[in-house]
Amino acid sequence: MAASKSPWASLFIITSLLAAAQAGKIAVYWGQNDDESTLADTCASGDYAYVILAFLSVFGNGQNPQLNLAGHCDPSSNGCTGLSSDIETCQAQGVNVILSIGGGAGSYILASQDDARQVATYIWNNYLGGQSPSRPLGDAVLDGVDFDIEGGSPDHYDDLAR
Repeated sequence: MAASKSPWASLFIITSLLAAAQAGKIAVYWGQNDDESTLADTCASGDYAYVILAFLSVFGNGQNPQLNLAGHCDPSSNGCTGLSSDIETCQAQGVNVILSIGGGAGSYILASQDDARQVATYIWNNYLGGQSPSRPLGDAVLDGVDFDIEGGSPDHYDDLAR
């Protein structure tokens, strides 16, 4: 006589398989350590499912948004457009490349709902699927935005996320 299988055993096996499928989904912040490897090498390591570019550290309240990638490149002089090919290489390897806004040493605040919309439009046009003649990272389209808001008022970030 064949042994009957408990539905709990089947559920346990399915749950274990799902958990194993999600294992290794590690994220890393990249861009604040000039001793770290290149973006392409970071993605090629196979260690990460998400690489988060840190940080868009100045924005809102009428400020010109500024990307700070420490010693890697200078976006104010179009010095980061070369990262576009690294970003596309990462994405071709299945690694999501995300922009982080905020950070511990930034100057950011959203003064109003309209201010949040303006910042959202800037991020869309310069880092995501929109169009801008001066995209800081070149033509690459990032996969999303991470909110690393460590200081200031929490107001209007919900408006920015919409």
